[in-house]
Amino acid sequence: MFTAQDKEDWLKAKEILEKNMSVIVYDLWIKKLEIIDKQDGVVILSSPSETAISQINKKYSENIISAITECLKDAKDFKIILQDDVEKYLTEVQDEEVEILNKPKISLDPKYSKYNFDNFVVGKCNNIAFTACKSVAENPGGSLNPLFLYGGVGLGKTHLLLSIGNYVQSHNPTMKVCYNTCEGFTNDYIESIRKSKDRSPYSFREKYRNVDLLLIDDVQFISNKEATQEEFFHTVNDLFQNNKQIVITSDRPPNEIPTLEARLRSRFAMGFMQDLQQPDYETRLEILKKKAEVEKFTVSEEVFEYIAEKVENNIRELEGVLIKVVFYAKISGKAVATLTDAHEALKNQIQENAEGLTMDKICEAVCSYFNVTKQELIGKKKNKEIVDPRQICMYLITELMDTPLKVIGNYFGGRDYSTIIH
Repeated sequence: MFTAQDKEDWLKAKEILEKNMSVIVYDLWIKKLEIIDKQDGVVILSSPSETAISQINKKYSENIISAITECLKDAKDFKIILQDDVEKYLTEVQDEEVEILNKPKISLDPKYSKYNFDNFVVGKCNNIAFTACKSVAENPGGSLNPLFLYGGVGLGKTHLLLSIGNYVQSHNPTMKVCYNTCEGFTNDYIESIRKSKDRSPYSFREKYRNVDLLLIDDVQFISNKEATQEEFFHTVNDLFQNNKQIVITSDRPPNEIPTLEARLRSRFAMGFMQDLQQPDYETRLEILKKKAEVEKFTVSEEVFEYIAEKVENNIRELEGVLIKVVFYAKISGKAVATLTDAHEALKNQIQENAEGLTMDKICEAVCSYFNVTKQELIGKKKNKEIVDPRQICMYLITELMDTPLKVIGNYFGGRDYSTIIH
């Protein structure tokens, strides 16, 4: 609904219109316009004349938009209804507001309840990201807003994102939490446009802007979608200005997302950005043990060490390999998964080599020789001092380890296999 200030500001807008129009035009079409409402930046006006409404929409809409955007806060468009229909309109609006208030609290789907901070394994690769997420969960809308997490596939971004949501819901049950993927956000926006003629009380903007915590996964998929980026920017901006918390994940930092609008990059940069790196050996070992504890797997210490040494790419693959080994032991009738089971179950998945080489060892050797860091080597920088060592490292891995190209691509920050072929 509009406020007393809006009414006062509308009178100022009319004064501007009066100065910029002929006396006849103003007296005929504009003078009797009255403000009756303001919804989502749209100023609702009433007129006693259908002819006036028709003339204004045909000839003077730009004049009115210019005046209201100058004088009324957050106003960006207008709509005129016939004075005889005002009572009906206000009744409908009141009914909608009651229905919105009766809507259930926006919250996370129960299927995400397994994601929490307690079962997230913290290591050197993700310690800063974990600490930032815990801080946001304890103080949403604080200094780390928006929080932008980025890193390759399977490194725990979604786990942390949902851990924030579950923590907030548990400790602040009155707060409204909304989680979706970027693809889901885009689909909702497209659907809202398709149904724009309907007067749905629970609209797209109400869903995403009427929250205390917005969690958006895989925002890199918003590139090349101009209209969605526009809506996403206004959503983020609206929440930010109202001290609502935004947390976003991506497979890469904002400056490496193609065709991402500069103002979105700028908005993300105003908050806190942190990457998640590939887990080191000790963290991989801890992840495997945590998974076994949660799933009640009985596994020998040798199996943990073997998988942690051989699987380096990401947490999902690590856990998947463990499940495969345990399953293989079960169908073989064994109560405890042993190293023999691991060798047999993974003989076609993990390439052995006489030298005991791993991708980490080759990467470390290349980094040492060229005096670069591992993060630079697997990152996105394209200067010659980084590209040459990176390509040499890729070549050595393919030649010495016979590792699948897709696995190598994932190791180097999720690159396509065609890059490895090159």
